Parts: sequence; structure tokens; C-alpha cells
Amino acid sequence: MPGQLIFAGAAAALFALVALGVPEVHGQELEPRAYSNTPTGLNFLLAGYGYTEGNLSFDPSVPIEGADLRTNSAVVAWARSLGVRGRSAKVDIVAPYTWLSGTALVEGQPRRREVAGFGDPRFRYSVNLYGAPALSLQEFSSYRQDVIVGASLQVSVPVGQYDDSKLVNIGTNRWAFKPELGISKSWGAWTVDVAAAAALYTDNTDFLGGSTLSQDPLYSVQGHIVYGFRSGIWLALDGTYYWGGQTSVDDVKADTLKRNTRLGLTVALPVDLRNSVKLFAGTGVSSRTGDEYDGLGVVWQYRFGRGFPR
Repeated sequence: MPGQLIFAGAAAALFALVALGVPEVHGQELEPRAYSNTPTGLNFLLAGYGYTEGNLSFDPSVPIEGADLRTNSAVVAWARSLGVRGRSAKVDIVAPYTWLSGTALVEGQPRRREVAGFGDPRFRYSVNLYGAPALSLQEFSSYRQDVIVGASLQVSVPVGQYDDSKLVNIGTNRWAFKPELGISKSWGAWTVDVAAAAALYTDNTDFLGGSTLSQDPLYSVQGHIVYGFRSGIWLALDGTYYWGGQTSVDDVKADTLKRNTRLGLTVALPVDLRNSVKLFAGTGVSSRTGDEYDGLGVVWQYRFGRGFPR
């Protein structure tokens, strides 16, 4: 099976969700091969597990410091590849469940928080605007990538676990919208991806017992250098820089402006025609706000659909 079929569909979104235990900041995602071409009419079922550990900064108006959080996240997802006016496209739905535990100093006193529940599900529609025509599985065998330009819109729905009396939650109690534009270029076995995005947030009007939490847009740029082997295995070196996202509580600005950098490594392994496994790890390199955490995980993918070999 061509390498382009390895972890297409919702894998990038699932990878990003598994890598983040507390889904507050969408700009931290590392998503290699998000705009690769995929034959139309295929379905993808995915399941994953991820672990993160590290520090998380809070609004200075809240008397919390020294937060050390650990998360274990299980994620399921479904995706389908489409053809839209002759262009390849995808829709995907991702649902996470997270177990979170951690410690922090609250007004100088040690406190511990343990909680489990569903996170905010995400829906995404992406379309390749140039360089990736809609092809059947049979037509796809002769396709070779050159330059692909794509765009996507991701929506996070605020239905996850949320307690307005707690600062640390799994859900966010607000909508989030993330438009993105990406470019991918291949040279033989090598592929370079670059994408720019902006995460836009509605207000959380039930923050800590009735306050209003607002957040400015969070901007991000990410890049990936991918090498694909003839066996279908591929490796990616991932990096992202994100900035902005300053928060306000009841219209009072806080010193939470972000300028952070993260690096990651991704390995995708084909098992057979229908199954694939992906391993990933990521770490913070520099951080203005103290959001420094490490993460690792695994994602399994099963694909099926029209014309797919039995």
C-alpha cells in the first residue's frame, strides 16, 4: 500500500489531542502530513493513548504557582475522505477522555487535584486546494505528490467535564475555532510541511464561580521534515512556535502572553493493508509563560471503504 495511506484522515487531529492532556491551547499541536492526499471514499477508525507531564502556568490573578500536572488520555476518532469539486477533502471527529492529577501551591498551601472525564470533542473539515485531486483508490496508485496547498477549519465544542469551582478542568467551557493554511512539498522520499493557524476563543462566562475569562487569538506556525521508506514506514521531525493568547479575567489583562516553542518526533509503522501504528513524543524547548511539559503516545488506525482490498 502506498505510504500516502499511512495515517491519513483524522490521525493528525487524534495525535494532537492525545499529546495534550489539558486541551487549553490549540497552537501547541504538532501534526505531520496533515495535508497529504488520500483516495476518496475511505473511512478511518482510530484509537490512541497519550501521557503528558509538566508545568502549567495560570492567570497571575489566581493565587496558584508551582503546578505539576500528569495526564493519561484515551482518544477515539472517525474520519472519511471525500471529493469536493475535484479536490480531495476530509472530515474527522475526535473524542477524548482524560484522567488528570497534579499538585500546586494555592495561596502558599499545597493542594492536589484529581479528575477524570470527557474532554471537548473536535470536528474538522479540511480540503486540498491545489496539487491533490480527488482520486479513487485505483487512480491513486499512479499519483505522485509535488506541491499541495490545503486549508482546514477545526471546531472544539464545550461539552467536556467542567467544574466552575476548580481552576484545572478537562473541558474548557468555551467554543474554539481554528482556521489553518498548509503547504506540503515532496522531493522523492522527503517531504516538508509548513502550516500557519490562528485559534479563536469565545468567552468562558463561568470561570471560578461566575467570572468571565477571555483570551486573545493564539497564532502558530509549525513545520515538519518527513522521510518515507519504501516499506511504508515514515519518520517526521516536528516543530512549532506559537504566540499571543493573552488572557483577561473580568476585562483585567494578565501577563499571560505566550511565546513558546516545541519539538517532536513521529514514527508511523504499517502493520498490514488495513492497520497502522504511530508513535510520537514531544517536548518544550523554550517558554515565556511556563507551559513546559513532555508528552508521548501511540495511535492505532484501521481503514476501510469503497474498493479497498479484503
